[in-house]
Amino acid sequence: MKTIDLAYRTLYAELVQRSLDASFETDFSTAGNFVRVPVKGRDYWYFEETRPEKTRRYVGPAEDPEIAKRVAAFKEIKEDLRGRRRLVSTLVRDAGLAAPDPFTGDVVEALGKAGIFRLRTVLVGTVAFQTYAGHLGVRLPGAVLQTGDADFAKFHSVSSEVDDSLPPVIELLKAVDPTFREVPHRRDAGRTTQYENASRYRIEFLTPNRGSDEHADHASYMPSLGGASAQPLRFLDFLIRDPVRTVLLHRSGVPVLVPSPERFAVHKLIVAARRERSAAAKREKDLHQASLLVEALDTTRRQDDLAFAFAEAWDRGDAWREALLKGLSLLNADRHEMVQQVLGRALSETHTELEGFPMRLA
Repeated sequence: MKTIDLAYRTLYAELVQRSLDASFETDFSTAGNFVRVPVKGRDYWYFEETRPEKTRRYVGPAEDPEIAKRVAAFKEIKEDLRGRRRLVSTLVRDAGLAAPDPFTGDVVEALGKAGIFRLRTVLVGTVAFQTYAGHLGVRLPGAVLQTGDADFAKFHSVSSEVDDSLPPVIELLKAVDPTFREVPHRRDAGRTTQYENASRYRIEFLTPNRGSDEHADHASYMPSLGGASAQPLRFLDFLIRDPVRTVLLHRSGVPVLVPSPERFAVHKLIVAARRERSAAAKREKDLHQASLLVEALDTTRRQDDLAFAFAEAWDRGDAWREALLKGLSLLNADRHEMVQQVLGRALSETHTELEGFPMRLA
């Protein structure tokens, strides 16, 4: 696996920081402009947007120093946005990093601007995987990056304790595509954990299930998710603990919160082990993403992170150990040998001993 040039890694780090800095709330969309309009001998500021239709909002008199200051600051924001667009273009075109398909990018951007990541929701699944090339500074094969959905996960405790909420999720999604609709939950018809458009693109909300199995088939209401509920899943708490901030290479960069790559890799082994045989294609995708991230962590000298994440999962009990061993056994011969070597070396170098872990794998 090849790393990207240091210059591009530096550009990516700069984009992440600038995108985060620019993600504050503003009353005026950067898709519009302030225009100075003369009216009866005096100049006034208006804010003009041309999409979806031309609109113009009154701002205030041109001689007002506070308004002039705001207009100047907005110009700086716009200039930075153009600069970040150039960074994104360079990273995709010249560095060969992956960008999401435009529709996925628009969906994540819309939810991000509404505050989904500020409210500590984590982007998971393949869309999150797309960010690891830039985050780790490596080239990941594009074949595994295609997806027809976007998944978001959040601890129920966080959703309950945060005294804030998104606007209604369905309204945010309809602003991107009017064909989005709520998908009634299979057991709790009054709640929604999934949204789908006419093209069958799905948005799903998830939450860890650390309690009784009775919760597994019921939607968990999430107070901060704009009317959405979430599907409880086992093992998810491990994935979204201690997430990292990175950026989706869409438009001027979309700042997101994603699982750490080492937790993502270990979790994918567990998920693959729990897939039904009928989901062979999804299982293969899980295993491929896990092995790619193991190799990337090895290439970028982050084996220690992998060892600690694997050990944490191993020490969580028999169900976790069984899933990890099965996930490893499902890897094909070449991937199995590579993962075995990287994991064994990482455990050895960190002096990490796993009770009951087969020596032939370590």
